[in-house]
Amino acid sequence: MRIGELAAAGGLTTKTIRFYEQAGLLPAPPRTSGGYRDYPRQTVARLGFIRDAQAAGLTLTEIRSVLALRDSGQAPCAQVGALIHQHLAEIDRRMAELREARTALRELARRAAVTDPDACAEGEICTILSRP
Repeated sequence: MRIGELAAAGGLTTKTIRFYEQAGLLPAPPRTSGGYRDYPRQTVARLGFIRDAQAAGLTLTEIRSVLALRDSGQAPCAQVGALIHQHLAEIDRRMAELREARTALRELARRAAVTDPDACAEGEICTILSRP
């Protein structure tokens, strides 16, 4: 299958497919006698996996490592499970940080609502953001 056909079947651009090759996510395909890339049919499924893994939040490096395991004949399920748990822990950490930021911003919004701009001293930049 030529790169244009693969792009259409995988819902990607030819540029993305070339990038995936350069990034080591797709093996270099055999070439036709005319020098065109000739992808095997199973490449469509591999592209689907890459897309789904990215949608789940995996990085290209992580996806490459999963594919390398599979290409070596090993089932990558344990590695994928560990990656999922790592990403969940990171999301939980970021959510906690966002909750803290929301609390701080709500306090600043409360202070902003009761601040009289005419009461600000000339040497102060902003009493809302300055610590009381």
